[in-house]
Amino acid sequence: MQTGVLRVLRATAASWWRHKELRRTGQTGQALQLERQTVLRDLGYLGQAATLPNAHVICGEGGTFIHLGWTTVSTFAPIERFPLATLAVARGTPFIDIRPVTDVIAFANLPRVAQDGSPDPEPCGPGRSVSLITYIDMVEVLGARIANDPRPRRST
Repeated sequence: MQTGVLRVLRATAASWWRHKELRRTGQTGQALQLERQTVLRDLGYLGQAATLPNAHVICGEGGTFIHLGWTTVSTFAPIERFPLATLAVARGTPFIDIRPVTDVIAFANLPRVAQDGSPDPEPCGPGRSVSLITYIDMVEVLGARIANDPRPRRST
């Protein structure tokens, strides 16, 4: 693991209001223990983001979300203020920025990304799911920006 990643995760854990309050009241040992647990949990999320087939980060007006199949990690902040998501994107996790999307009805009607990497056999109707690549194709048409695009390069 890169030292820079650990520094960011440790600084993020230490900045949490609960951990700062424990330190302020002299409970440094408990604060350190909780910070270590937080760093280990976040390292697990980064590991999952790097290995799961449909893991991705998405940022919209409602905040930033790291989708890891059955688990979602989120905050109401934009990606610039969510260090874990920023690290995941920096390490290669696909990033979908939906802030430029103006047609919210069309966006709301898009299928969800399949949790386990396999799309539904019938990709129509409510609750349908598609692969991450298919989802990116759909959301890009609506104006989303894509970073770390997992789609094969198209030659023109």
